Amino acid sequence: MTRTVRLGTRGSALAVTQAGLVAHLIARRAADLGLDLAVKIVEIRTRGDVDPSALARLGGVGVFAAALREALIDGDCDLAVHSFKDLPTGPVPGLRIAAVPQREDPRDALCTAGGASGRRLDDLAPTARIGTGSPRRAAQLLAVRPDLRIVPVRGNVPTRLSRVLGKGVREDGPMGAAREPDLDGVVLALAGLRRLELDGHVSEILSADSRTGAPVMVPAAAQGALAVETRDSLDREDPQLAQVLADIDDPATRAAATAERAVLARLGAGCAAPVGALARLTVEGGDALRLEAVVAALDGRTVLRESAVGPLSEAQVLGTRVAQALLTAGATRVADLRAGSVSRKDLR
Repeated sequence: MTRTVRLGTRGSALAVTQAGLVAHLIARRAADLGLDLAVKIVEIRTRGDVDPSALARLGGVGVFAAALREALIDGDCDLAVHSFKDLPTGPVPGLRIAAVPQREDPRDALCTAGGASGRRLDDLAPTARIGTGSPRRAAQLLAVRPDLRIVPVRGNVPTRLSRVLGKGVREDGPMGAAREPDLDGVVLALAGLRRLELDGHVSEILSADSRTGAPVMVPAAAQGALAVETRDSLDREDPQLAQVLADIDDPATRAAATAERAVLARLGAGCAAPVGALARLTVEGGDALRLEAVVAALDGRTVLRESAVGPLSEAQVLGTRVAQALLTAGATRVADLRAGSVSRKDLR
């Protein structure tokens, strides 16, 4: 008899697409193990999807995750899929991250009219209007192009693209109505664009680490990674499903996300803080990570960068060490690291 697993997700096109990717991984691995398992995607409406305010004013950290976590705790779904970067760094009693599948490209991308043949960051006209709802992206953009006019934007990926491209971009939900173009470009996560098959609009993938010269845009911690969350009791209640989830976990991605999120945890950084972190394997298939992190002033005039190398098995320690180096260098004087931090009750 087929068993059905309920997989909770936000209702945006990107979130549902990501849930579909996880559902496919679960179903395929279950079939490999001889399990008759079906996955049902359950859409959960979150405060972050319906509040039209700028994300930094919504409370930031956890604003997209709280409703999904409550659904898990209440038994309305068996698993929940999160963009890992949207999860607060602190643990939630009764819940755990059961799987972190292999990561999509974590870098940010500039989208301008013309896609691949459009203007790159260096080619933008003086005082060009660039849209982003992220203080991290805004600060790093201004560090390399202080003349740019940063315009706060809100909405799902198609909505943001429509601010550059017009109504040719498909709509996406209540906050996804197409807009008339009023921007010269937007900066978005490359992972989301690829998952939605909208990466044809990318004009430039922004350099993220020192392997390719001076980084332009260090991404948000755990950007491009997904987290599959479940109740602590799963191992006891459904050991077969617990094994499936363990099998789709990617240890390198989990370690990188752990190191990056440890930076945020040690800094006490909220989601509106201009902080970036990126960990990569030093050698493909190796057992060591190189972690780079940045704290930038909102006007881009001061940028602190620190990096270190450590084993996969000590990812948490690596992140804490890099964060401490940033604090020693004066991170709390450069930026308000608590921006966007809220209490759990504020997310309901």
